[in-house]
Amino acid sequence: MADFVKETKRNTTLWVKKKTGPQDFSWQAGYGSFSVSESQLPVVPKYVDDQEEHLRKSTFQDEYRELLRLHGQSWGVKYV
Repeated sequence: MADFVKETKRNTTLWVKKKTGPQDFSWQAGYGSFSVSESQLPVVPKYVDDQEEHLRKSTFQDEYRELLRLHGQSWGVKYV
């Protein structure tokens, strides 16, 4: 996963700079990665479509922390 994210960020950065010219562009440090079980695949498109409304009720950071908590993961406060 780390290599995939590294290459994605690298290629996207090159693409952005090619399209927009030199500018201050950078990615945030770190990333999160979650998988979806096959049984949950049908609900993913609705989840994505409803993000704007959903994020009015809960911030991305709150939702991310909740996912981490539900899956027994710890995190550094300065990163989330």
